[in-house]
Amino acid sequence: MENPATPQKSPYKVIVEKSKTYFWCACGLSQKQPFCDGAHKKDGKYKSIKYLAEESKEVFLCGCKMTKHPPFCDGSHSKP
Repeated sequence: MENPATPQKSPYKVIVEKSKTYFWCACGLSQKQPFCDGAHKKDGKYKSIKYLAEESKEVFLCGCKMTKHPPFCDGSHSKP
C-alpha cells in the first residue's frame, strides 16, 4: 500500500479524556476509525500515532489520513 486508505474525507469529532492515551490509525484500514485496531500490521508501512490527551476536550482527528499534523485534521481533505 503506497498511500494510506481514506476511510472518510472529513475529520472525526472525538471527545478525549485528560491523561488518557489514544492511538490514531495512520493506515486507514482500521475498523475502529479513527483509532488503531492493528490492521496496519498486514502492510507494515504505517504505524499508529500515539496521542496523550493533556486535557479533556473535543478534538478533530484526521479522517483522510493526509494531514501534515497527525493525528489532527489540518484541512488536507479540502485541498486538491
